[in-house]
Amino acid sequence: MQGIVYKSTGSWYTVKTKEGDFYECRIKGKFRIQGIKSTNPIAVGDVVEFEIEALGDAEVGTISAIGERKNYIVRKSVNLSKQTHIIASNLDQVFLLITLNNPRTFPVFIDRVLATAEAYDIPIVLLFNKVDSYNEEELLEVKYLAAIYRNIGYECIGISATTGKNVDKVKELMKSKTSMFAGHSGAGKSTLVNALEPNLHLKTATITEQHLQGKHTTTFAEMYDLSFDARIIDTPGIKGFGIVDMEKEEIGDYFREFFKLKIDCKFNNCLHLDEPSCAVKEALDNDEVAWTRYKSYVQMIKGEEENYRTDIYGEKK
Repeated sequence: MQGIVYKSTGSWYTVKTKEGDFYECRIKGKFRIQGIKSTNPIAVGDVVEFEIEALGDAEVGTISAIGERKNYIVRKSVNLSKQTHIIASNLDQVFLLITLNNPRTFPVFIDRVLATAEAYDIPIVLLFNKVDSYNEEELLEVKYLAAIYRNIGYECIGISATTGKNVDKVKELMKSKTSMFAGHSGAGKSTLVNALEPNLHLKTATITEQHLQGKHTTTFAEMYDLSFDARIIDTPGIKGFGIVDMEKEEIGDYFREFFKLKIDCKFNNCLHLDEPSCAVKEALDNDEVAWTRYKSYVQMIKGEEENYRTDIYGEKK
């Protein structure tokens, strides 16, 4: 039988068939030694082949094959294991939820997610959430940050998952597509899904005041069929986003504005660091490239861990 993985708990996978039936499935041990260097050889969104067998009074499936993925979002864990984790596969688009505070989404995190989406050719939309909770100064910061990404060519939408502001715009973009919601814990992913489809009643949680961090309300990635001809993959909150399988010579290609400029660099293999006659550095000096973007790029190309001690203007905090 064939189906699509709707939920992954690490050891069991919920698979939906074309007929609309759901089966709890396991994987054969050989999947773990087939060169898949990931904590999860099977991800939500995968098309799989499986066989049904009896387990007591229930029927369970054993997954025997994974279909070819058209794309996937992958990150490297920021804990000591540094293992690769496939978040979801076979996506039509990603929505990245960004919050100015409660919790704060820093540009370096945004840029790493964008570069990964570019590398795997996945369209991405930036959703600036909680706009109803910001004061005038904070709204100006949000507009400044959104302007940076709009100028690069990314669609940016200011939303409020609690008041419903621009939720209809998001819904329209989701129709007839499989979308993934990503962002930090507490950024409002589950709240937004509930606003889009109230009958789901996904669990949400408040922000912890001590560190302004979100509590994990989504433990495992899970896909939902929505009533308006759409599918959404809700993911656990991501604290850090380590990039995977990117050579330093190609990272600049995943920064759209750098890619456009590199043809004007003196050297074809310019890394936009200390090389003479670098078009990216010249654009940076002329304020045609955002300093936050360049700082993110340098961190990535040097293989450094994410450094969040930088505000939206690129100044050290």
